[in-house]
Amino acid sequence: MINPDEFEPRPGKAKPRDLQNMSVHELEEYIAALEAEIVRADEAIAKKQAHKAGIEGLFGKG
Repeated sequence: MINPDEFEPRPGKAKPRDLQNMSVHELEEYIAALEAEIVRADEAIAKKQAHKAGIEGLFGKG
């Protein structure tokens, strides 16, 4: 099955934010947002690993 998203160009790396002009409160909010994104990425990894393990269980390791 072809995934049309595979043909879309992947976005480049995001530029690091300028931390110099951010207040302590803004930096804390920024860290919280990054930590939430890490949790979201970890959950996606766990789902993909579980899916892969299920497929390997059905068809054997390829």
